Amino acid sequence: MRRLPDAPPRGRAITVDLDGESIPAIEGEPVACSLVAADEPVLARSIKYHRPRSPYCFAAACSHCLMRVDGMPNVYTCRTPARDGMRLERQNAYPSAKVDVFETIDWFFPKGLDHHEMFAGVPVAEQVMAKVARQLAGLGLLPKEEGPVTPPARTLRTRVAVVGGGAAGLGAARVLADKGVPFLLFERDDHLGGRLAHGVPEQDGPEVQDAATFPKGSILTRATVLGLYDDEAGRYLAVGALEPEGPRLLKVYAERFLLAPGGHPPMVPFENNDLPGVYAGRAASLLLRRYDMAPEMAALVGWGPELHALVKLLQERGVRVTAVVDLKGPLPKDAHPLAVLGSEPKAHGLRRVSAFSYTQAGGGRKKVSCDAVLVSVPVSPSFELARQGGAKVTFDAGLGLFVVEADADGRTQATDVFAAGDLTGGGTAREAEAAGRRTAEALVGGLS
Repeated sequence: MRRLPDAPPRGRAITVDLDGESIPAIEGEPVACSLVAADEPVLARSIKYHRPRSPYCFAAACSHCLMRVDGMPNVYTCRTPARDGMRLERQNAYPSAKVDVFETIDWFFPKGLDHHEMFAGVPVAEQVMAKVARQLAGLGLLPKEEGPVTPPARTLRTRVAVVGGGAAGLGAARVLADKGVPFLLFERDDHLGGRLAHGVPEQDGPEVQDAATFPKGSILTRATVLGLYDDEAGRYLAVGALEPEGPRLLKVYAERFLLAPGGHPPMVPFENNDLPGVYAGRAASLLLRRYDMAPEMAALVGWGPELHALVKLLQERGVRVTAVVDLKGPLPKDAHPLAVLGSEPKAHGLRRVSAFSYTQAGGGRKKVSCDAVLVSVPVSPSFELARQGGAKVTFDAGLGLFVVEADADGRTQATDVFAAGDLTGGGTAREAEAAGRRTAEALVGGLS
């Protein structure tokens, strides 16, 4: 990834400290973006085989970007704003992530390592191996100093709690605002819109609504919903909110919960899919639309409308597309000239992606050069919160995804939990907005 030469300045130029080296960054942008733009893609090593790890999803849904930040381990750097002088350390490597002696594990066991069965039945060796496995397990190291004291938890009460500020959540919020129903909407990003703001543009997609057009105090950004619980006072959301004085826990009691958290980019299983330089399709569109970063040569693989829309977005910004492999088809009529039906994708490279190969349908094997492989497939619904609240989750064989069971108006098995958008199977942004509106209408009709 590189910063596009025609991109306007997006913030103040600063530096961060990466393992003792001064690295240029942009104040306020996710520190993982700055590191990738500075040609520092390796942020950590994997737990078991100590393979190099680079950001993949830019949605805090994988562990590839976890680093030690100012002494705090396991911080999602794809969500952490860069600050001048910030101290960054790579994790799970000895003596360094660039030269890690434990990388030899991968060489000695090319077919995989099951440490549970190594030396099983050999008394002394079995005990030694178990101790070694325990010492090598885990992510990062504990902080050397106590963390800062967090502000006390705060309790909020509202009629409706909305989770997610994407197309569905904003559609629901607009209905609630127009009807005068008190609500609180929680969005973990620092901006509203979700894929409307940083996904591939959709034809006739809805506009991102301005937070100022909603009742004052009803929209909370940089607020991550952690869980849905019950206590003697009722049901509440546990929310981690990043406030000016620091992170604070919020307990949010509500009569109804409208869940529209969207989904996260899954990974397609193929050889070397964990090489630095393999990114989710939505991560690529985020980097391009919000931070003006893109690869020079990209190979794309996956299926669905977003795959082919991403190709057009990349070409518009001067990215050379070297391959477009649709694993399911059919190809759209306006597909890229290089788009083919294919299978058996594979990323190539020693420390980072340098090429991509695949088998063409009815043809032979083909290999192309690239500096990034972009994996664009339908997102996997973030159903965990709904299931915790009592909604039923089932596997949709047609979509190949686990989805929340809900009727056309978003009603779930739990009478106070409603679901909309990607949570119930996805669709276009326009369809998600309409689902959010329908769900809000149905929800309001059931309020006391």
